[in-house]
Amino acid sequence: MVRVRQHLGKYRIDKRLAEGGFAVVFRAYDTIEGIPVALKIPHEHLMTRQSMEDFRKEVRLNARLDHPNILPIKNAGYIDEHFVIVYPLGLGTLGDRLQKRLAAKTALIYTDQILEAVAYAHKYRIAHLDLKPENFILFPNDRLRLADFGIAKIAHRTIHASGAGTVGFIAPEQAMGKPSLRSDVFSLGLLIYRMFSGQLPEWPFDWPPPGYDRLQKQLGPKFIAQLERALSVDHRERFKDAQQMNNAYRRIRSRALKRGAASTIGRRSGRGITHRNWKTVRVRDFLRQFRVLLNVRSQCHACGEPVSEFMQACPWCGTDREKHRGETKLPAMCPRCCRGVKLDWKFCAWCYGPAIGPLTNREYTDKNYLGRCQNRECSRKVLLPFTKYCPWCRQKVRKPWLIPGHRETCDSCGWGVLREFWEHCPWCGKPTKRR
Repeated sequence: MVRVRQHLGKYRIDKRLAEGGFAVVFRAYDTIEGIPVALKIPHEHLMTRQSMEDFRKEVRLNARLDHPNILPIKNAGYIDEHFVIVYPLGLGTLGDRLQKRLAAKTALIYTDQILEAVAYAHKYRIAHLDLKPENFILFPNDRLRLADFGIAKIAHRTIHASGAGTVGFIAPEQAMGKPSLRSDVFSLGLLIYRMFSGQLPEWPFDWPPPGYDRLQKQLGPKFIAQLERALSVDHRERFKDAQQMNNAYRRIRSRALKRGAASTIGRRSGRGITHRNWKTVRVRDFLRQFRVLLNVRSQCHACGEPVSEFMQACPWCGTDREKHRGETKLPAMCPRCCRGVKLDWKFCAWCYGPAIGPLTNREYTDKNYLGRCQNRECSRKVLLPFTKYCPWCRQKVRKPWLIPGHRETCDSCGWGVLREFWEHCPWCGKPTKRR
């Protein structure tokens, strides 16, 4: 039994957040990184040898899904004889949010993110199979992130075998033991219908379901037709996967809400779009173009917008990022700035911190080494993009880094910026003026 104020390794348990048939979720504090996290601890009687083997496979599966609307696993393994899964801590779940009144435009913003997350997974032929409001975690600025990819399938099998659990958002064929990507499409339809109508359709899923009158007052006929297709009892009549569903939704997204529903949400600007909605579109376009190129995997702790670990300031709000708060793909971490370092580095390449290694005598090559150290006496002379210091000789990088394919530079530091998207330089924090 895990209790509040108990320590599990470096984690201090602060509060019990939720409990289900598969696991208990706690809010905890990481005493090393200095950040709050969420710990999911499965019930001990469910942790069989087979389930552990499943976990190893599914954690590797989850690691492939690098998307801003999918919640990453920070760590998974045994701590003090308890199996613990560690996640970034959100503000709550979509299920919590649905207990309060939800504006139509907010529901539309959530629909954007829900479809993007599942469509990205379906692109790699990965099904979630447990899409429900409790598995969408809410972060600042109305950002949703889908949790439990892969693990949801283990939980479903385990709970089903123990005789617990409810039908909820599960597709009919999935309840009969024949799940597919189309099962996720059905669950998406239920979830979106619930957000806009306030009611959850139940078996036998006759059309129109309860709450249809409210749905008609808010949504355009083409969006309603798409929901009807997604909620077809015959799986062959649905969208084949979330990608196809998302593509169809994008074509009618501007007409998804009726004018009356849209105008009751808030004041509109002269061009017919709110500032908040415009920023959402701008951030989405930025991620679509630069998420992989700039290795954008984290969020600003102040504004919640996407940032990369090597950014020294948030490009959206200008908040200083002297210490990184988020995940890293590199194998070790600098104790001073919490950014990733490679095992053969002698110094941190980001913060000029004290000597950290090398942690191994082996020299590693990396296709991501794109720069050259200007020190003639340097032993290696190779640099990762946007590093401030050479990790072998500690000399400061003098040649400004540019963003591949873009020539815009910051007026203050000379490093590359994206004035189309950013309001601040992520390298020096100074405001960027659009030209």
